Amino acid sequence: MASADLSSRFDAIIVGGGHNGLVCAAYLAKAGQRVVVIEARNEVGGTASSEEFSGVTVNICNCDHLTFRTTGVSEDLDLAQHGLNYLDVDPTQLATSWSDNRIWPHFREKSRTIEVIKYFFKDEVEGYNAYMRDAMPIAEMIIDAASEPPTRRSLIGKVLSRRGKGVTTMLRWSKLSASQVLKKYFRSELLIGPALVTGPTVWGVSPHTPGTGLGALTYAMRHASKVGRPIGGSGMVPLSLRRSIESNAGVVMTNTKVAQILCEGSRVRGVVLGDGTEILAKCVVSACNPHDTFLKWLKNPPSSAKPLIDRWRSTPHFEGYESKIDARITRLPTYKNLDARFFADLGVDPLAATMIVAPTTADLHRGFELSTQGEILDNPAMLVNIPSVLDPSMTNKSDHVFSLEAIFTPFSFKGGWSTNDEPRRWLEKYSKLVEPGFVKSIADWRCMTPAHYESEFFLPKGHATSFAGGPLAALLNSQPELTRYQTPIKGLYLTGAATFPGAGVWGASGKNAALTILNQI
Repeated sequence: MASADLSSRFDAIIVGGGHNGLVCAAYLAKAGQRVVVIEARNEVGGTASSEEFSGVTVNICNCDHLTFRTTGVSEDLDLAQHGLNYLDVDPTQLATSWSDNRIWPHFREKSRTIEVIKYFFKDEVEGYNAYMRDAMPIAEMIIDAASEPPTRRSLIGKVLSRRGKGVTTMLRWSKLSASQVLKKYFRSELLIGPALVTGPTVWGVSPHTPGTGLGALTYAMRHASKVGRPIGGSGMVPLSLRRSIESNAGVVMTNTKVAQILCEGSRVRGVVLGDGTEILAKCVVSACNPHDTFLKWLKNPPSSAKPLIDRWRSTPHFEGYESKIDARITRLPTYKNLDARFFADLGVDPLAATMIVAPTTADLHRGFELSTQGEILDNPAMLVNIPSVLDPSMTNKSDHVFSLEAIFTPFSFKGGWSTNDEPRRWLEKYSKLVEPGFVKSIADWRCMTPAHYESEFFLPKGHATSFAGGPLAALLNSQPELTRYQTPIKGLYLTGAATFPGAGVWGASGKNAALTILNQI
């Protein structure tokens, strides 16, 4: 297509078809904006997508969605009409550790979880109740704050509506490390470790890092919102969003790379594709990482953008630290240390939820330090699930889908990622937790390492930058373009990588970027 044809067709260009870019595009298209999404891969979704492997459906990243359904995105865009339906996961997770092999479930309903705490940790009930009194108001405030663009006025309004409940605790926790917060309430490493794995560990930092205290909210967040899995795999979220965009005359271009973001005077002008084609629009939204946006693609930026560009030039880009094994297995594993009668009385299938396998706090810190040196902990933190147990549509009649995510597995691994020797070791480690025969049940498997995330998903060094702070940090941070979605260049916006609220399949920043844009049209 000629640039003249393209420029007359679009009001907004969204660069990157990850789930936040798609959410933003879907809201703009529904509001009547002429939208085009440009995605470098052959399908949208990025690491939120699913794909076929060895005859089964596998998720690129972990399949549990904790916060997507709190945003209103699915209802606003009627995504059920476009094929998105969720299965609730309860218990929200199971947990064990390398040092204490007991297995305990966490439920969305607080009273059920308290019964579990009484059974497994009889001396921790008072601490869990105290934790919930302090943590729930913060968790609810963060979920509420993410439902609209964070401004001083909106945040003050939410604080007033809650009569300030949770604000003092949030400020105090924000200055502490996650391990400090959790150790104020709990003593057992079997309670603390899993919370740290799904908190600061999945952010890629040590549990002792100051300022990670809100990472201790992990249990409260699982009480405040539902854990769910899309039927058909995580990729049903981006697929339904694409269908929504196209139903409102939006265009999705795959296998297409952006080479430049064009500026003219003080504002954005459009983009240049890898083949030299220009697409012009008054609005460009980057759903890719800010380093590429500002340092690689930006062409002829106005002088007003110089401080922003200089700041990102001096902002380090961290390395990826997560790897994920996908496998087709011919029979289901059986956990060795499972209290079968207890789970039977609860009416729970222990293979339906994600299992957190946690190192101790000290080992998590050591695992972080080792990863910075290109090494991997002997017993790394793992998130393990078999999504086909809950969702048979992901497999054929006889086999199952097995997923194992290992954390603090660095991009610059000294052993190199050219072989599967290290990932195979993780499978062997996991096999010690289940009855014999698990390794033989693996019919086929692969491992997505940080090196794969770089080469196949265009994540520099395999790292997906995300904003991990709370609502106050969203207002006070030194990079307002990550939380206000606007840049000093008129018409250039950010959403997706690095923007508030980051981490996981949330979608709120895509929605909030769109609302910000629509408010300025």
